[in-house]
Amino acid sequence: MKGMERLWALLLVALPLAGCGVAETGASAGAAAESAAQQAAQARATQVEIRQKIDAASSQAAEQRRAAETAGQ
Repeated sequence: MKGMERLWALLLVALPLAGCGVAETGASAGAAAESAAQQAAQARATQVEIRQKIDAASSQAAEQRRAAETAGQ
C-alpha cells in the first residue's frame, strides 16, 4: 500500500506542474501570434505608405514631362 500512496503523492505534485508547462506553451503561442499579427498590420501600413509615395513621385514626374513638353512647343 505504501507504494501506491507514493505514486498518488507523486502524481498530485507532478500533474499541476505539467499543466503549468502546457499553459505557458499556450500563452507563448498566443503572444507569438499576436506579435505576428501586429507585424503584418505594420507591413500593410508600410506597403500603403510606399505605394502612396510611388504614386506621388509618378504624378510629379508626369507633371514635369508635361511642363517640359509645353515649354518645348
